[in-house]
Amino acid sequence: MTFRTWAPNATGVRVAGTFNGWNQSSHPLFAEGGGWWSVDVPGIFSGHQYKFVVVKPGGSILWKNDPRARRLTNSSGSSIIYNPNTFAWTTANFSMPNWNELVVYEMHMGTFNVLEGDAPPSTFDEARQRLDSLEELGINAIALMPVCEFPGDLSWGYNPSYPFSVESSYGTPDDLKEFIDAAHARGIAVFHDLVFSHFGPNDMDLWQFDGWAPGTLGGIYFYNDSRAYTPWGATRPDYGRGEVRSYLRDNALLWLEEFRMDGHRWDGTKYIRKVDQNGPDIPDGWSLLQWINNEVDATVPWKVQIAEDLDNNEWITKTTGAGGAGFDSQWDADFVHPIRAAIIAGNDSDRNMWSVRDAIAHGYNGDAFERVVYTESHDEVANGKQRVPEEIWPGNASSWYSKKRSTLGAVLVMASPGIPMIFMGQEFLEDGWFADNDPLDWSKATTFSGIRSMYRDLIALRRNVDGVTRGLTGQNTNVFHVNNDWKLIAWHRWMNGGEADDVVAVANFANVGRTNYRIGVPRSGLWRCRFNSDWSGYDSSFGTWPAWDVQAENVPWDGLPYSMVISIGPYTGLVYSQGEVVPPCASADLNCDGVVDAADLSILLGAWGTAGSADLNASGTVDAADLSILLGSWG
Repeated sequence: MTFRTWAPNATGVRVAGTFNGWNQSSHPLFAEGGGWWSVDVPGIFSGHQYKFVVVKPGGSILWKNDPRARRLTNSSGSSIIYNPNTFAWTTANFSMPNWNELVVYEMHMGTFNVLEGDAPPSTFDEARQRLDSLEELGINAIALMPVCEFPGDLSWGYNPSYPFSVESSYGTPDDLKEFIDAAHARGIAVFHDLVFSHFGPNDMDLWQFDGWAPGTLGGIYFYNDSRAYTPWGATRPDYGRGEVRSYLRDNALLWLEEFRMDGHRWDGTKYIRKVDQNGPDIPDGWSLLQWINNEVDATVPWKVQIAEDLDNNEWITKTTGAGGAGFDSQWDADFVHPIRAAIIAGNDSDRNMWSVRDAIAHGYNGDAFERVVYTESHDEVANGKQRVPEEIWPGNASSWYSKKRSTLGAVLVMASPGIPMIFMGQEFLEDGWFADNDPLDWSKATTFSGIRSMYRDLIALRRNVDGVTRGLTGQNTNVFHVNNDWKLIAWHRWMNGGEADDVVAVANFANVGRTNYRIGVPRSGLWRCRFNSDWSGYDSSFGTWPAWDVQAENVPWDGLPYSMVISIGPYTGLVYSQGEVVPPCASADLNCDGVVDAADLSILLGAWGTAGSADLNASGTVDAADLSILLGSWG
């Protein structure tokens, strides 16, 4: 085992642990120069606990956990030696979904799946048991709230004490890898939440690590001037110091490379690039963002980097070559706030369709997918705010109004340009507000199974699962109809245009249904109603306003060459497109030519030992069992 650490102001460093009876002097580290210390110690294996003994000038000592500890007993305990090479991955050749087809599910590990009779937090193993439910819903990306070691057992995770260590109350590093492996087996990507705007501030051995600090500030890992101060304490890392920059870079790449995560959501990038909302700027923070994003692009460019900046700043997602921060996408405050306002407002007269139009059409740098769109996130359902159904009618989140308007918001999320995201439990009308000690109520998945089915259908449309809504994955949007008096809005989404591509979405923000209502459409022919949020199958109180397929008329309208007359229910969203759904081919018919034959056998043998469409029994590997299924379907 090599022990190595950076302590430029120490006069000596030693290592003590279970391997030497916690002897504070028997294993000294040797100075390498530049403030680095190291020693090789034989006969030490995974599971041994240890700490560094840092000697200050004058001879006093500090017991410190390893800043790069990969595992801890707990946030106030000891570091644990971990061998990262022993985990056996079972899902080979997982492919990140195309960014324009992502549907993201934000998850808090500690409350996601608390088993009946237990108390939070839930664990990686318990969360893994619900992955089938997310796969069936159609989710293809999970955004984990931070899972680094934090003080205590309950937290949102935005107070990391040890950025390289997995939170001990959730499980071990291998448990997290098993969760990711299982998600990949189901075609689900996993993103990690990076918190580099601050650390701690509690249970944090990084603080004054080698004993040096000016006054009461943090020492070598932190700024020691006015830049130290953040809304969460004086713990902003020193982005200008090479050793700290490498510490953060290595941490970002750790999750992408060793843990095989598929991207990051960066918390609070605003507080990395400047001191506070009103500045001043921190140029070293900006260059750090650029450097790490360049490193990711150079090594794993298919892995997405998403910023939570919320300043409507297009430079966040401009390329570093153009002077931008280099992120691939960013959470869009200009979507969530006007859309929430429109669906939460108690009076229809207070809903501003022009603001809704601007929210749908908003974007960054001409790229529809440089933004993440949502109506619920961990921030939007806490800190004085609640779940959307609860905001609509406090204390009566299962009311007709809450169901209708919260799901109308879901239509806007899935049918607007951007990467759509929902917060855990949103799919079954979770109420109240988010808290780290309040488990997700999975009984609502049964109680509101129809609402969950609505989300499943919307997600399938958004991902173009049936091949007739490709426009929802396209770059182009035209909000062509805005009726602020009657509170209706309609927009056109398309990739290249044409049958099975052009999509028209309509949303009624009024408590009044409309019949014989004319809107424009871009093409002639039959427009099929793919989705109606007022369908009785979603809720027994819905269904008084059925919607049908409609033939376009040669009547120009809304600046479009054709138009159609529709019926739409109150607080309802409709989605139309053209073309016929092609029935799926038999599972063993790998080339979908209508017969299982030698061509399919060749595809299966070419994929032997990997995962993918030839994995007919979904075991994670194409093997003899899949060959048996194919041969049994021959002809």
